[in-house]
Amino acid sequence: MRRIFAAAAAAALAAALGLAGLRLAPATPTQAQIDAAVTRSGPSFERARRLPVAARYPRDLVWQSNLSLCGPASLANLLRSLDEPAATEATVLAGTGLCRTGFCILGLTLDELAGVARTRTRRPVRVLRDLTPEAFREALRGANDPSRRVVVNFDRARIFGVGAGHHAPVGGYLEAEDLVLVLDVNRAYGPWLVERARLQAAVDTRDGERTRGLLVIE
Repeated sequence: MRRIFAAAAAAALAAALGLAGLRLAPATPTQAQIDAAVTRSGPSFERARRLPVAARYPRDLVWQSNLSLCGPASLANLLRSLDEPAATEATVLAGTGLCRTGFCILGLTLDELAGVARTRTRRPVRVLRDLTPEAFREALRGANDPSRRVVVNFDRARIFGVGAGHHAPVGGYLEAEDLVLVLDVNRAYGPWLVERARLQAAVDTRDGERTRGLLVIE
């Protein structure tokens, strides 16, 4: 009986890890492919890095320590930019009962990340999803407000051709150029600029039964 149970447990673990691999999609584009997909240097990029909210984030971000921790790493950077505590992945997750092994099987959903945020700040936390283009643009305008912070949950494959769901803080919005600064917490990507419409297409994708969206902290 113990052998049967052990075999079943091993099979379940293998299946879970297999699903995690599908969702976390470890494949990473080359640096040339990343540069072809988004903007990571130049005048527009530097202007975006000087926007009021972007300037509150450190140039050297808290990089996610593994592929599953983009959400906690995003919150760690966000809280640092607000001069609030819980500024590491571990302290963000402490007491939540999530990712106890230091690895979030299948990653965190946007709603789970919002739940974590509510344990770490007294500020209002909202989830926005299924937005019209104008509502999405308005939310991005708000990302330039120094009293507000935004985290975007999107599908990497819609922008880079490979990858899966990812969380990252929004550093700001260059409205005249219609470009969004994404402070990617994956060191291989680093911060980048992308057209608003392309980012929204990556946000308007499914994560399980719900669409992705924006996490807003005010």
